[in-house]
Order: sequence, then structure tokens, then C-alpha cells
Amino acid sequence: MNKSFLHIAFAVVLLGISTTAFAQGKGSRWSKEMLDYKHDFIAEQTQMTQAQRDKFMPLYEAMEKEIYAVNKETGHQARKVSATNRKVTDQEYINAARAMQNAKIKEGQIENRYFEKFSKILSPKQMFLLKQSERKFTRQMISRGKHK
Repeated sequence: MNKSFLHIAFAVVLLGISTTAFAQGKGSRWSKEMLDYKHDFIAEQTQMTQAQRDKFMPLYEAMEKEIYAVNKETGHQARKVSATNRKVTDQEYINAARAMQNAKIKEGQIENRYFEKFSKILSPKQMFLLKQSERKFTRQMISRGKHK
């Protein structure tokens, strides 16, 4: 499997786990620091005011929790198929692949729902910068992971 794909997948999983674990009160100091860093990064990149940040971040965390739940369930299904010692049927592979595809659709639906909420807090320019900052943050985390 492609190393860059693994790095991306690892970074996304780590970011999701750290954010969700902290938001659920199960986070470590590392999780809180990662969450704070991500929030600071996004707020800085989008040029949020403190008032905007106070309204935005709880919604952003709620969105991340929902997306994490979708991916956790999908990951569970995929692991069930890939970690088995028995012969896996074609239908089981199709079902797992469809679940992974549907996870992307569900993520998009969740993001669309929150997009409307975010747009009541952020300016159109900030909405644009939000998507850029999320990508930039992920790339930065992947890059740091490669250098360690």
C-alpha cells in the first residue's frame, strides 16, 4: 500500500480520535493540546474574532464527533472483513466497500448540515478559508509525521 496514503489515513484517524476523545472527556493531555492547536490554527487561518470562535468551535467539535462516529462504525465493519481467518465472500467485500463509500456520503451530508450553521457565524471569505485551513492543517500534520 502507498506510504503517503497510510500517512494521510493515520493523520486523519489521529486527529479525529484526539478531538473526539477530548470532547467526550476521555482525552489525554496530548489530545487536549492537539485539539487546542487545531482550533488555534483554524481560528488564525480564518481570521476569526474571539466572539466568532466562541460560537464556532462548539459547533465544529460537534460536527467532528458526528463524522468520527460514522468513520468508527465503518472502520469496525472493514476490520471485521479484513481481520478474519475465514474465507470472506464476495458479498462481504462488497458490503464493506459500500459501507466505506457510504461513509463519505454521510460525511458530506454532515458537513453540509454544519455548513449552514457555520455560515451564520463566519463571513463568506472565512467559510472559504475554513476549508483551506482544514486541508492545510492535515497536510502539516502529515508532513510532521514524515519527519519524525
